[in-house]
Amino acid sequence: MKVNILDIQGKEKGNIELPSCFSAKIREDIVAKVLEAKKTMQPYAPSLVAGKQHSAKGKIVHRRHVWKSGYGRGASRVPRKIFSRRGSQFNWEAAEIPFARGGMRAHPPKVLGMINTSKINKKEFKLAFLSALSATADEKKVAKKYDSIEEVKKLPIIVESKITSLKTKEILSILQKILGENLFNVAIKKKTIRSGKGKLRGRKYKSNAGMLFVVGEKEKLKTNTFDVKKVKNLGIKDLAQGGLGRLTMYTEQAIKELENKFKENKK
Repeated sequence: MKVNILDIQGKEKGNIELPSCFSAKIREDIVAKVLEAKKTMQPYAPSLVAGKQHSAKGKIVHRRHVWKSGYGRGASRVPRKIFSRRGSQFNWEAAEIPFARGGMRAHPPKVLGMINTSKINKKEFKLAFLSALSATADEKKVAKKYDSIEEVKKLPIIVESKITSLKTKEILSILQKILGENLFNVAIKKKTIRSGKGKLRGRKYKSNAGMLFVVGEKEKLKTNTFDVKKVKNLGIKDLAQGGLGRLTMYTEQAIKELENKFKENKK
């Protein structure tokens, strides 16, 4: 299948044969499986000795005629520490257990439960990557992912490599011509203040993902207005995080490198 290449004016410059990786069957189930396996969480837990750093010595004995016995005092059998004593009479206070002041937590978060040990087969991983790549060229998938877009035409969007040498201001004006108003609004990252109590809980701002711009190995593009990835570093999380069909733009060089990448894998 041949696709048009757009120049820096947003006009058709020529066409290029689209690699077969863009026409692979889209397997949503395998993409979901890979994304689940790639989930990471920063492990956290309280100190192992939290709530145990004191002299509470086990549960109180409730036998008669025994030193330090709690017999006949109406005291529950929980670990206690001694505050004062008068002869064989002790002033105890509960310690260490969760309901006592300064005690340990009842069911604290555990580090082992936060380490993701899921693994993915190489063939499945490759299939998921091809599915995610193919979805960026599927007009229905892209339109379905974004609520504000009714229809998308002529995907994937491929531009000449000369665009990477331009300044950000020039690139944005070109994108506006190429994408149109609706797609351009989706493509640009927007940072907004969150409504509600989340502002007080360390998540004051929220932002959309924006467009993904895929460039070749020797091409450089620095901008904060959308995500930029080289073909070598391109991953499933870049293409399909939050659902298949992310709005993606490729340079001519990136398409050639993708074709070579999958040709080498076949060999």
